[in-house]
Amino acid sequence: MNDDMKNCTKVPRLKPIYESREHTDFRELLNFAAFQYKTDDAFIIKTGKDENRKPVYRHVTFHDFKNEVNWFGTGMMKRGFTGKRIALIGKNSYEWYMSYFAVLCGLGIVVPLDKGLPYEETENSLIKSRSDVLLFDKAHLDMVEDLQKNGTTDVSAYYALEDIPGYDTVYDIIDEGRKEMESGNEDFLSLPIDPDAMSILLFTSGTTSKAKAVMLSEHNILANIYMLDRVEDIRHGDVNMAFLPYHHTFGSSGQTMMISQGATTVFCDGLKYIQKNIVEYKVTVFVCVPLLIEAMYRRIQSAIDKQGKRKIYERGLLISRILMKLHIDIRRKLFKDILDQLGGRLRYIVSGASALDPEVTKGFEAIGINVVQGYGMTEASPVIAGENPVNKRPGSIGFSMPDMDLVLADQNEEGIGELVARGSNVMLGYYEDKEATDAILTDGWLHTGDLASLDKDGFIFIRGRKKNVIVLKNGKNVYPEELEDLIDQLPYVVENMVYGQKRHKDGDSKDLTLAARIVYDPDVLKEQYSIRIRKDEADNVTSGMDALTSLVQRDIDKINKTLPSYKQLRRFDLTDEPMEKTTTGKIKRYVQK
Repeated sequence: MNDDMKNCTKVPRLKPIYESREHTDFRELLNFAAFQYKTDDAFIIKTGKDENRKPVYRHVTFHDFKNEVNWFGTGMMKRGFTGKRIALIGKNSYEWYMSYFAVLCGLGIVVPLDKGLPYEETENSLIKSRSDVLLFDKAHLDMVEDLQKNGTTDVSAYYALEDIPGYDTVYDIIDEGRKEMESGNEDFLSLPIDPDAMSILLFTSGTTSKAKAVMLSEHNILANIYMLDRVEDIRHGDVNMAFLPYHHTFGSSGQTMMISQGATTVFCDGLKYIQKNIVEYKVTVFVCVPLLIEAMYRRIQSAIDKQGKRKIYERGLLISRILMKLHIDIRRKLFKDILDQLGGRLRYIVSGASALDPEVTKGFEAIGINVVQGYGMTEASPVIAGENPVNKRPGSIGFSMPDMDLVLADQNEEGIGELVARGSNVMLGYYEDKEATDAILTDGWLHTGDLASLDKDGFIFIRGRKKNVIVLKNGKNVYPEELEDLIDQLPYVVENMVYGQKRHKDGDSKDLTLAARIVYDPDVLKEQYSIRIRKDEADNVTSGMDALTSLVQRDIDKINKTLPSYKQLRRFDLTDEPMEKTTTGKIKRYVQK
């Protein structure tokens, strides 16, 4: 234990409940999956429509996946790209992940780039990572043409993840590699892999020219997946929708877990088609962020009301609760009509990235869908803690992952301390940034910057970011995320941010009062409260704001009555304009204040 960490409490670990196998490197995992799951579908890809306007699908078995990874790797070797840094940018696709996997089977170092970054930041990332090759999709064609024209990076080859005139595609490379292997070239299969060396270079969100790039090894990733395989209920034959972006570790590591467990992966047609696609593919497992899960739940509840079935639904909940006490579970039969709106087979939802509303967790559980939360960060490949079917509690992030040491360090009188983790999934460090590495890694211990507390049973509850804590003049600490969760429960609130504001304009900078910026939903105000916000041509509010202000003040007063005086909100401002966010959807607090 680091001497600088005091008043520490060890967090309990999740106990393994499933049999699994730890993989030494990505090639060994590839061979294992192809042998174990053979002709089962690894991916189902919608490729278009037939003459009758019906969807056409391509089925890629685990054996096919192995072949295409090896053919692509062989084709890249033939083109001279062994030991190179290969960057990927684009939406989630089979081609993206297949290429990613092939690089990790010995080609070199993979550099996943955020598809939402503007040109300058993408350019900076390519320069900083010293990438040699860029694989891209149609959405990034203009950016690629500018990169080629400007010539500021080390990229010497640009290949398309889909058909784009003027560019070779990954399938051109696959065809070359297939012919090579059919002629007896098996060099790719024997490329050396060092599982402990840097093999993935991942930029943290909000990338700039001074961005931190996380160095991960194959051992980091696969150690984390081994932990997850033993505690999470992902099964051979599950159907998973790959919604989380592959350029984030939560997305790419989650996908690798699906490969290890023999689950089938499908892709959604876009944000507004998610529920339709869940029904279309009969999805059983959905790994997602709270915002989307909460939106799905609200749509279900809205449909119940529109169909006039609220009393039937409430009666079903009562019957279910009584029977569950007798260890009789008929939830999926009682609520079959609701479950059919989600394809009828959805059984397991994994939430991560931020806190999920406990009421949503309880709501899905009540109809027979298991919901668990996880917690992690890129620097830990990424999962540090989580719930599972055996250990969960609404509002909690569960226990530490198996094989990890996790403590609450420097706890205050309320028992709140920083989560500090150690394990084989913790990063190698930040690329070419010893100062930043030393600031977060000490003797193998990763300082997460997140504050948490434990309940009597050891479940972890996140209290907020260490850097976001508002220290009042009286010495009291306020965790803005705690108040934001309360405000978020108001039906008309889209998002909000709590911050410390100087009590007097020209006063002491340490004399703060609590303020909130609240983004409201005009449609909800109109439908549920008969408040119409009207604007002129210059987008200035002309009417309705007084009524809204009164409504918000009334609701803030109710919230304040549940809080000690030092935590009470004294000011707020209202807008319908979304707040500026990072590419991971987190509000940029420093911009909003």
